Amino acid sequence: MPTKRKHLIVIVGPTAIGKTALSIQLAETLQTEILSADSRQFYRDLVIGSAQPTQAEMKGIPHHFLAFLPIQATYTAGRFAQEALQKLDTLFTHQDIVIATGGSGLYLKALCEGLAEIPPLSPSLRATLNTHLAEKGLPYLTQLLAEKDPNYYNIVDLHNPNRVIRALEVCLGTGQPYSTLRKPAKAIRPFNIITIGLAQDNPLLHKRIDLRVDAMMEQGLLQEAEKLYPYKTTNALQTLGYKELFGYMDGAYSLTTAINHIKTHTKQYAKKQMTWFKKDKNISWFGPYDLPQVQSHINQIIGSWQPPATLAPKPNSPLSKLNL
Repeated sequence: MPTKRKHLIVIVGPTAIGKTALSIQLAETLQTEILSADSRQFYRDLVIGSAQPTQAEMKGIPHHFLAFLPIQATYTAGRFAQEALQKLDTLFTHQDIVIATGGSGLYLKALCEGLAEIPPLSPSLRATLNTHLAEKGLPYLTQLLAEKDPNYYNIVDLHNPNRVIRALEVCLGTGQPYSTLRKPAKAIRPFNIITIGLAQDNPLLHKRIDLRVDAMMEQGLLQEAEKLYPYKTTNALQTLGYKELFGYMDGAYSLTTAINHIKTHTKQYAKKQMTWFKKDKNISWFGPYDLPQVQSHINQIIGSWQPPATLAPKPNSPLSKLNL
């Protein structure tokens, strides 16, 4: 089957697995650019807690949709897909390959497949759910979601009240499971999509998560959270790492307990990410250090594609000898 001339390489996987590092190394060799599809790295102020790559780590590779929103902004998966497709149209005028990476499954799905159009819902329904959240707590809402839409319950971040409320709003407002309405016919994209998944045995991944959280604390995550405390009710800050530290600031528990909560909740989130991605049979899975294997797989799909002479891999590139 002939492949399309333009290719979007999508790198997915659970948090802390090494998606950013692999994407940058591939982009350096291919002399291309990266679209961030991490819904928290969109925000300028979530630097440490969202593990935004530093300028040194980016190695001069242009990154798009990274640190471009103020903390108060609301940004949907549908809007991201629309703007990312526009950016790809521009990039594909001078690139044959572009890389997208992130762990936000819904945003990647919107980009690669499109999302269903959900009918308008009564504002009073969301107001009622917000009242339940304030009076009865998040566990009440997650239990209700488990009853109304067990499929979505198994993949959603249950610590994110906005996503739980949105799902319940749709379930109650339409009488249909949110998970069903989120499965439209796949949109046809004018480029080929190659999806690479990174995975690792749980004990090793959990160790990576623990080390990453410890590193974030050493880098100043608590100080970053303290600066953001006045905005803690915004959608952007319903995020692992910040929520637990806000609880510490509110006096609910000790700093040690907050750090342990971050590690535990991050591991739970990683499990849900894998549940989401494992359902996609188009993903080819590799370990976080399988760079040669990943490149060989991409080459097999792309075939005889070669970067133009003006875009040849840099001599010191870590992948420059992988026979691109």
